[in-house]
Amino acid sequence: MSYGARVTSSARTSAPTGAASPEPRQPVAAWLPVAAGAVTLLLWASAFVAIRHLGSDVPPGALSLGRLLIAAAALGALLLTRPSGTRRWPARRHVPLLLLCGAAWFGIYNLALNAAEQRIDAGTAALVVQVGPILVALLATVFLGEQLHRWLVIGMGVGFAGVVVIAQASSGHESGDLTGVLLAVVAAATYAVGVLSQKPVLQSAGPLETTFLACVIGAVVCLPWAGELVDVAGTASVGTVLGVVYLGLLPTAVAFTTWAYALSHTNASTLALTTFLVPFLAAALAWPLLDEVPPLLAFVGGTLCIAGVLLTRRRPRAEVAAPVPDDDVTA
Repeated sequence: MSYGARVTSSARTSAPTGAASPEPRQPVAAWLPVAAGAVTLLLWASAFVAIRHLGSDVPPGALSLGRLLIAAAALGALLLTRPSGTRRWPARRHVPLLLLCGAAWFGIYNLALNAAEQRIDAGTAALVVQVGPILVALLATVFLGEQLHRWLVIGMGVGFAGVVVIAQASSGHESGDLTGVLLAVVAAATYAVGVLSQKPVLQSAGPLETTFLACVIGAVVCLPWAGELVDVAGTASVGTVLGVVYLGLLPTAVAFTTWAYALSHTNASTLALTTFLVPFLAAALAWPLLDEVPPLLAFVGGTLCIAGVLLTRRRPRAEVAAPVPDDDVTA
């Protein structure tokens, strides 16, 4: 999902720090990064299915808060195992951007996605969120001064045409409606804001520290639903509670860790392309687990969204002549 793009930004920004480490990186078996990447994709895909499954028992706000609290606790415990001298916290000048990242990407994103999946199936939601990287590229032209070249414009047109196709497919499907698609677009938009605000923060802070703090900020945004979460915790079945724990622990805490590991041993741009498998993995998991499949037209729209993202990554001929550093590529 678009998820790969946001983690890619983290790893690319933090790469110079890792390269400057006094301890040389130990060689690893070639299959380990591949396995770590595969685990990440499966966990992220499973998150869409878990959210959809829990939607009938846990309201969007309570689900968001519960997931973020569990993820923050897990990441905080991991940070405590590190020597204090190795932790890198954000610089004071980056605090406003960190607040924006946590509020938009971790807070509002989760609220919008959870609400969307109460109206549309897991596979369709994952397909719509794929428009996120296109929004990142668009916002980068406004706030980072990047060039608005013709491939970006063409890619945006193709990608948003895909969203329209998905909306049309969902509006006439028994498992979805237009409001659900629009909520998924809101999730994609807040993800894009999170990516752009996160990148400068990672100039001074480590990815793990940044993710932990963003989870805490997102949880604060979701605090108005604390009463809802208490009610759910008091009445929910063991299976529902375990589902919320799963979302916070595995697709959030563990998946970010395995993705960072894979990224540290693999080309960032190449690995980011594998995240396009997430919507199709989500649909494949939802079929046996939830007995639901997105309408065929939604897959057509999703393919257009992915094609749009790929088009925005193309460069005009003048730029192709000069190689673009990997850490300058907007996923």
